[in-house]
Amino acid sequence: MSRRSPPDIDGMYSLKVDNLTYRTTLEDLERAFGKYGEVGDVYIPRDRHTRESRGFAFVRFTSRRCGEDAIDRMDGSMLDGREIRVQEARYRRPDRRPPTRRQYGGYGGGGRRYNRRSR
Repeated sequence: MSRRSPPDIDGMYSLKVDNLTYRTTLEDLERAFGKYGEVGDVYIPRDRHTRESRGFAFVRFTSRRCGEDAIDRMDGSMLDGREIRVQEARYRRPDRRPPTRRQYGGYGGGGRRYNRRSR
């Protein structure tokens, strides 16, 4: 099985699409959102154990204007028998870097901090 490499998404306008059925496919989303401009990428997150859709997706447009048109027209519309919600995606995917010492508060020496002033 061959996998295509991920597209260069820098500069694309990303939308989050909520309330999808578990049977909605990439092709369904490309067809529905492609009416409003060039779709650069579609991503449907899947549950890591069951591999089923998690009920939402990200659609990326090559132009901001096309993405905004899609929000205006598609938010509240019906797709696969459900009313979908479409909004601008607010956050990018987190980096997969290992946590730093600062995130964990340092190594060892946990416990309480004591006030250095004498009582």
